[in-house]
Amino acid sequence: MSLPDHPEAITPDWLTHNLAERYPGTVVTSVEVMAIHAGTNANARLAIGYEGDTDLPATMFAKLPPLDPDRRAQINQTGMGRREALFYQQLAHRVPMHTLTPYVAAFDPDTGAFVLLLEDLDNSAKSLPDYQSGIPVAYAAEAMDHFAELHASYEDPDRRAAEADWVPLATMGSDYGARLLRYGLDNHRDRLTDAFAEIAELYIDHTAELHQAWAAGPIGGPATVLQGDGHIGNLFVTETGGPGFLDWGLINVGAPMRDVSYFLNMSMAPEDRLAHDQALIQRYLDARTAHGAQPIAFDQAWLAHRIHAAYTVPASCQVVTFPEDASSGRQAFAAAFLARSEAALAHLNPRPALRATFGL
Repeated sequence: MSLPDHPEAITPDWLTHNLAERYPGTVVTSVEVMAIHAGTNANARLAIGYEGDTDLPATMFAKLPPLDPDRRAQINQTGMGRREALFYQQLAHRVPMHTLTPYVAAFDPDTGAFVLLLEDLDNSAKSLPDYQSGIPVAYAAEAMDHFAELHASYEDPDRRAAEADWVPLATMGSDYGARLLRYGLDNHRDRLTDAFAEIAELYIDHTAELHQAWAAGPIGGPATVLQGDGHIGNLFVTETGGPGFLDWGLINVGAPMRDVSYFLNMSMAPEDRLAHDQALIQRYLDARTAHGAQPIAFDQAWLAHRIHAAYTVPASCQVVTFPEDASSGRQAFAAAFLARSEAALAHLNPRPALRATFGL
């Protein structure tokens, strides 16, 4: 059956058909859209009715490409939906991280369109972290252990080929980030720090070279499968208070310190990260060695941490457009996101490290 392009198009027949492989015999009698929220994608909460008794939930979280046709085409071209659907189909049960329970993970290989129906956090013992205050240090420490196990597991190229051959190498991608950063600099320069503007200009002028620097194995460690997008907006808190990861659309193969650095910079409160990032990185390095991964020296890891701090700038490309129609909640999240990036740049000062290591 063709993929619905709007939450309202998820019908009982479509859902019954797409639940059949994982949950044979399930018959859906009703689907009600309770709410729709626009972010990078179109997200919705669905109320589901069933025929007879079932262990399936009464509500699900739906994730589809954006409803705007132009944005939909842009997101579909990135392959993020395909990657996340394949993650839930093939890899979610193998990774050490906590993930949401998937019910449907479907994609169109020709267009890149996708539909994900996942566990609804609003009706779960799990919860979202506080975007303003950031994750606790204990949460970050447990995440370091999970990153170490993930990275150690897929450092072996033969295992990657056997279990995750669809996970792509980290690449430059499109010029989307550079275009949005240019808009931000041209229209909102007064709302950005000098350090942020400097890295934004560098990224616009040297996009390919920067992506090569971030992917460099000698700096960030041997290539492995990365979660790829561990900022605070993509995290949840498990029943025990530990870390969970919501979004796997940017899963890729790259240098492991990219995961570690981005997570620390973009999920912790800046003051907590400043006080604890060295100890947390050392915890990660010790844990990966314990899992049998190739050792990384602390000095090498710290240099990579500084270099990857620059990645927080293109990661903030949507934020610096400061859209006037954003909700108050989105504006608060965006402000906290940008503040984390600017604090990381101020503390880690990536430009001298990029210049000395890569001539940038």
